[in-house]
Amino acid sequence: MGTAAGLGALGFWLFIGAIVVAGIWFDVRRRETEQETLRRVVESGQTIDSAVIDKLLKVGGGQSRTDRDLKVSGLIVISLAPGIAILGWFLAKLQPEVLSVMLGVAILLGLLGIGLLIAGKVAERWYEEDRG
Repeated sequence: MGTAAGLGALGFWLFIGAIVVAGIWFDVRRRETEQETLRRVVESGQTIDSAVIDKLLKVGGGQSRTDRDLKVSGLIVISLAPGIAILGWFLAKLQPEVLSVMLGVAILLGLLGIGLLIAGKVAERWYEEDRG
């Protein structure tokens, strides 16, 4: 049982590492593409105003909003909580003490999701103050 648990933990952390590396790689490739676009425009002799450059170099073409990102993340994390609790219920048939651990993880995820939603609301107020 110890070796299987160790391999499971190793697999989990390898998966998390792969996601992080893929995210970094994607961001680097996106920035390279943006810079290549600017380079081609400059090489063609066209003039670029600063508004176009700012829009091109911002994350997501200037469409990213932290408050929305936080709210979406909060909803995703909250939706994971019941799934983890149900998984714990199924696993408890094999190992009864697993249920309390999985319920603890589900509660933690639920609270994390609520925290993300609250952070999204706070960030939304900041955007409203900046606009006003």
